[in-house]
Amino acid sequence: MPFIPHTEEEVRQMLDAIGANSIEDLFDEIPADLRSFSLDKIPEGLPEMEVAHLMHERARKDSNVHCFIGAGAYDHHIPSAVWEIATRGEFYSAYTPYQAEASQGTLQLLYEYQSMMSALMDMDVSNASLYDGASALGEAILMAIRAHRKSKSKKILVPKSLHPAYRQAANAIVKNQDIELIEIPFESATGKTSLAALSEYAGTDITALVIGQPNFFGVLEDVDGLTRWAEENNTMTIAVVNPLAMSVLKPPGQWGDNGADIACGEGQPLGIPLSSGGPYFGFMCATQKIVRQMPGRIIGRTVDLDGKPGFSLTLQAREQHIRRSKATSNICTNQGLMVTAATIHMSLLGAEGLARAAAGSHDKHRKLVSGLSAIEGVEVKFDSPVFNEAVISLPVDNATVLEALAADNVLAGFDLKKDYPELGNALLVCATEKHSAASIDLFIEKLGALLAS
Repeated sequence: MPFIPHTEEEVRQMLDAIGANSIEDLFDEIPADLRSFSLDKIPEGLPEMEVAHLMHERARKDSNVHCFIGAGAYDHHIPSAVWEIATRGEFYSAYTPYQAEASQGTLQLLYEYQSMMSALMDMDVSNASLYDGASALGEAILMAIRAHRKSKSKKILVPKSLHPAYRQAANAIVKNQDIELIEIPFESATGKTSLAALSEYAGTDITALVIGQPNFFGVLEDVDGLTRWAEENNTMTIAVVNPLAMSVLKPPGQWGDNGADIACGEGQPLGIPLSSGGPYFGFMCATQKIVRQMPGRIIGRTVDLDGKPGFSLTLQAREQHIRRSKATSNICTNQGLMVTAATIHMSLLGAEGLARAAAGSHDKHRKLVSGLSAIEGVEVKFDSPVFNEAVISLPVDNATVLEALAADNVLAGFDLKKDYPELGNALLVCATEKHSAASIDLFIEKLGALLAS
């Protein structure tokens, strides 16, 4: 039991006052199969010096490797100024800006972030970040349920080509709220969401359609066709997008005839290092007409009594601030430091810099896939335009390839066999503008030698 600053006598007095025999009695309504009585898998604590040794050892494993994994986390170039500025004391230690008069710097930064994200997505409004991309999708689904009042089905169409972790996280968030996530298959030849599969839902009550761009396979979806289908069937559209890709692709606000209703995703490509998996941050944008259903915070620009510009929290509809039952979200996490870094990153690169990074990633990806597909037995799985990822099939078991190349400090890709067994021995490979020609050539050389042996 965690430390409790009460004596045994004080605990006994409190239990007697409420008629309980023990502290365990306070939790008797929780079924036994849902309770953890011991934490056997958590190791014993280590001294500080040993923890430092362990962390340095793990950090060394992350260095000097050539990573081609992608799959939702991307190794892009981050100007050194980004984190030099983000870790200054006024940003690094800043807390939630409840008092506007003492938080103008933080509020202005969040306002600038919202403005840039709204422009990048071509949407009306942006919130001030969420926990991560996966939970942002869960929040977007809940937002669509609240906003689409004419729909009573609580049915959401989710492509199987969407990130598996996103689908799992969204399901965990919404499954106990009578919301049904219906899986839509992808075309085996193209890797795109099947428009034909949507036809069986035409004319039925569907609350929202989720569209990934690019999807998990790196494939570019027919976003206009999918969005128009949703518009024709009185269904809301939730876009799950790579924000860097939106600097060169059609943004969600321009999809179909009227644009997507909600756009969300993972903000990691905007100035956040891989960091062995986090922390990252989620983003969300939406149309003005449903802004009151948006979770998180929105910062507004105004003027004070003297006419001077200032910033303040104008919408904060989550349970920290209002009754839990009335809140738009009960996930009270805002990745403020990550958003700070992303804002600085976007400010330094500007629209042209983001587009160059995206174009550079696509160019390096083409060189990687061209070289890999020239190896005997290696094939590109889908015949579709892609951004900076692609699925390749191998003539041998994935685990054999991944293990052998990892020994040569090449992380060859993401193994798709667990999530997509129907694809066989398939890897998701990725390249960004940060990959050098030598790094790409090394991957091609090592894989070619392995398969030839």
